[in-house]
Amino acid sequence: MARSYHGPAGGLPDQSTLHTGRAVFTEAYAVIPMGVMSDIVTSALPLWRGTRAWILARPMTGFSETFSQYLVETAPQGGSDRPEPDPGVEGVLFVVEGELTVTSAGRPQRLEAGGYAYLPPGADWSVRNEGGVRARYHWVRKRYEAVEGLDVPEAFFTSDDTIEPVAMPGTDGRWATTRFVDPTDLRHDMHVNVVTLQPGAVIPFEETHVMEHGLFVLEGKAVYRLNRDWVEVEAGDFMWLRAFCPQACYAGGPGPFRYLLYKDVNRHVGFGKAGV
Repeated sequence: MARSYHGPAGGLPDQSTLHTGRAVFTEAYAVIPMGVMSDIVTSALPLWRGTRAWILARPMTGFSETFSQYLVETAPQGGSDRPEPDPGVEGVLFVVEGELTVTSAGRPQRLEAGGYAYLPPGADWSVRNEGGVRARYHWVRKRYEAVEGLDVPEAFFTSDDTIEPVAMPGTDGRWATTRFVDPTDLRHDMHVNVVTLQPGAVIPFEETHVMEHGLFVLEGKAVYRLNRDWVEVEAGDFMWLRAFCPQACYAGGPGPFRYLLYKDVNRHVGFGKAGV
């Protein structure tokens, strides 16, 4: 099944544009709508060629604590031979436009839209756009929490189209999750999945849990409950949800509502800075 995945439009609104933005930043959640992802908020990355990034989340006081998330755009023949500067950090790449060649341990893998790569901490990998059009992709990064007795996960490559979504119990498939990592594999301390809600489907209770979330809307629209507020979101929007932020959802239609979801999992609670 061919799918479309939303990426940033870039550019800059003209001087006649009325300010009607939906951006929200609170102590419990943030909404970064697609309309603010303009050219002037991109960052260049050291040791990368032909590349710019919209940095959607970064560890800081009062915001993301466990992860960073970039939406990266790489021009043809651009990329990096040394993409990850920190050997203790793991990463996930998810392609939304164009194609990307990721070489891990000397073996190249070509990822098209919907392609997914997991790169463990300390991995020897590089990335290059060998296609003729720009490539756009998410790059989620997290400092890996090693556990004595558990091996570090190996690198792997897959795609949205090759994994059957798992329906939530009692939903008749109207709410389902594409899980790229086995939830019982405790080597992994983060999951980056795709959640799909069919038109009219709901998350029918206010989830309130220890996991921090980053959500990028790939397709469709919905009304999301975030803490005490109902917020309209659509393809191209990004949401950050602090741990224990209440959350629920109504999918608006007319098509599926799909989002890329980050969460931290499978580890004991830390205490103070040494345990974060």
